[in-house]
Formats: sequence, structure tokens, C-alpha cells
Amino acid sequence: MSGRRLDVLRTLQESGEPLSIGEIARRLSVHVNTARFHLEALTGTGQAELVETQPNGPGRPPLKYRAHRGMDPAGPRNYRFLADILTAELAETPDPSATAAEIGRRWGARSTVPPERPMTTAQSVAWLTRMLAELGFEPEPGHGEISLRNCPFLDVVEPHNRVTCGLHLGFMQGAVERAGAALEVTELIPFASPYRCQVAYRPSRRASSG
Repeated sequence: MSGRRLDVLRTLQESGEPLSIGEIARRLSVHVNTARFHLEALTGTGQAELVETQPNGPGRPPLKYRAHRGMDPAGPRNYRFLADILTAELAETPDPSATAAEIGRRWGARSTVPPERPMTTAQSVAWLTRMLAELGFEPEPGHGEISLRNCPFLDVVEPHNRVTCGLHLGFMQGAVERAGAALEVTELIPFASPYRCQVAYRPSRRASSG
């Protein structure tokens, strides 16, 4: 963020008290509509907030704004750096694939809400496919397998694919177990072709017809 909007935000941050649109406009020597436009944008991103004020005379009290208290909620982020740190550390464990898969299983189970009714194998495949789609994998179900046309973790797959793929495999296994799905995820084959990964599954002991 730069320019006039940054000026408005800095004015709010440096003020010891909430400011009205008119006060901000006067401090920056801009039209009130310009100040209002940027204040509405800053409020929309959570960088500024509207403050209720008490009337000190007839009529409605003026709207006043203050900067969000704390770090800028719309500031730059670098989750890739965090992912690189964590995957690199996991890669140094004695068995990165097994360690990552166990972490993934715990998270898969923790983040899954079981359906109200038991699922058939076909329903379980459809359920797993929807979950993978929501995570951004662009899945295509087939017989005994689900092809993944996209990897949302691609930026950190190399050089630590044993970690990222292990996490994904474990996550799916934990999720289907927690959901009581009538299938077992047996394998994740990274880059089964240049354009896809492949998830292998089989009916579980819970499987019923359908």
C-alpha cells in the first residue's frame, strides 16, 4: 500500500485519539470525499475501525475512525518461508515420510467432522473427492484411484517431497478414518505422470454395497 491511503492510515496511527473524516481531510489537505473513500477501504481490510462517539450537541455525532490496534492485518505475508522452515526440519528426522504421515493423520482426524450416516464405498469416494477439491487438488476419481491435477503444496514439494507428500497421505488417511469412510487410502504416488499425482484406495472392512 502506498500513496494517499497510506497517508490516511499513518495519520490514524499517529493520532492519540479517533479522528473524524473532516479532521483527516484537514490534516492531509484533501477533499472529504477523498478521505472518506480511503477510510472505507481501510475499514474493509480491517486496518481501520469505526468508533462510536457520544453526541456533544444537537444532531448525530460525527463518525470517527482509529487505526486497528496491533500489527497490520493487511500487511505482507510470507507463509512460503514458514513452510520451508518446517518442511526442512521434518526432512532432517530419521524417517521423514513416516513422521510427516503421522502428523498428517492427526490433523486429518482433528479437522474432519464425521457425517451423520454411514457411507457406502461410492459415497466415501465422492466424499474424499469433495474434500480434495476443497483443498485445491483438482481431483478426478477413477476405479481404485483418484487423480490429482493440481498440488497446492507444489512450491515446497522439492526438495522435501517425502515430507509434503507424507503429510498429504497421512492427512487423507486420518480424515477417512475419522469420517468412518468405507475405504482406505493405501498410497499416494507423486507425479504418476508429468501432469498428475495419484491416490490409490481400496474398500475397507466398513464397506457396504452401493
